[in-house]
Amino acid sequence: MTLASSRRPFTTTDANLAPIADKVFSGERLGFADGLALYGSRDIFAVGWLANYVREKLHGDIAYFNVNRHINPTNVCVAACRLCAFGRKKDAPGSYTMALEEAWAAAASGYTEAVTEFHIVGGLHPDLPLQYFLDLVRGLKERFPQVHIKAFTMVEISFFARRAKLSIRETLEKLRDAGVDSMPGGGAEIFADRVRHIICDHKIDGDEWLETARIAHQVGLKSNATMLYGHVENDEDRVDHLLKLRALQDDTHGFQTFIPLAFHPDHTPLEHLPRTTGMLDLRQIAVSRLLLDNFPHIKAYWQMMTPQIAQIALRFGADDIDGTVVEEKIYHDAGATTPQGMRRSDLVRIIREAGCQPFERDTLYREVTRTEDAFTIAV
Repeated sequence: MTLASSRRPFTTTDANLAPIADKVFSGERLGFADGLALYGSRDIFAVGWLANYVREKLHGDIAYFNVNRHINPTNVCVAACRLCAFGRKKDAPGSYTMALEEAWAAAASGYTEAVTEFHIVGGLHPDLPLQYFLDLVRGLKERFPQVHIKAFTMVEISFFARRAKLSIRETLEKLRDAGVDSMPGGGAEIFADRVRHIICDHKIDGDEWLETARIAHQVGLKSNATMLYGHVENDEDRVDHLLKLRALQDDTHGFQTFIPLAFHPDHTPLEHLPRTTGMLDLRQIAVSRLLLDNFPHIKAYWQMMTPQIAQIALRFGADDIDGTVVEEKIYHDAGATTPQGMRRSDLVRIIREAGCQPFERDTLYREVTRTEDAFTIAV
């Protein structure tokens, strides 16, 4: 069957997609049943076409990237999540905790290009006080005042608050005042209790993650949101997760980017599970773009899905391909075989070969203009 869009005819072999396409073209919000139909459709190219239609309406042919630096100050963690290959107990082989000077030195290492963002996440260390993290952020701001600090997941915030005997709001306000500019979206995994009990029963539950995000947005911190897919969840769990994020975004408008994260089972207690396929990776990007109508950006995180799949994802609804990263520990400990970092020129090439226009951004999606030894950000 064929439906007419504003640009060119839409064709699909899946009759269940026809009413969904009508909703997409008319700007009508999709529901739970629509999400299930998108996940279940055999016509992956039609699903991708619809997602790309929405992407182009929002962003044209622009694809965003940034020059960033990942810092993981510790891998010591009191949790024992079955999904994780990164965390270690305090005295276990391979455990580490950076002294503040080490963390600041790590931030300074890497490419000679000036980074615009420090992305900071780590384990739930039983002995590090909140003051360590406040000092870490203040020290980074003193040394790199031009760099945006995107730091600490909702899970970490909850842990900091309990250890410091503070409320979530008080904890977030202290970190914000120390120099945290925004927050990453990790730790969301899958909100469904059934799934969390299997993969991450030591973490806060889905409602607590959402409430922490709500408070972060209320105190003025933008954040991202994630979903870990490709393990023991089903399509109903995925749709439920996306619609809960959408509902919170309706209330706060505090989410900037949604990042689907493909599960890497290697070196985890769930290593018997297969890795995600390229088809699932692309479908997840597309369904996310179609259901999350109030999220400005959908990211194809090349570290997780490979640069090649991320490149194709730019035609399946993604408008962002992440950044140079320099070093990434969490997913590489779980068996990721992608490079630890990527040169800015390689990101630009990948984007252009996908038929898109590279747009270097800062964390808040303002344009970054580079000269030989400096950068400026459009305000």
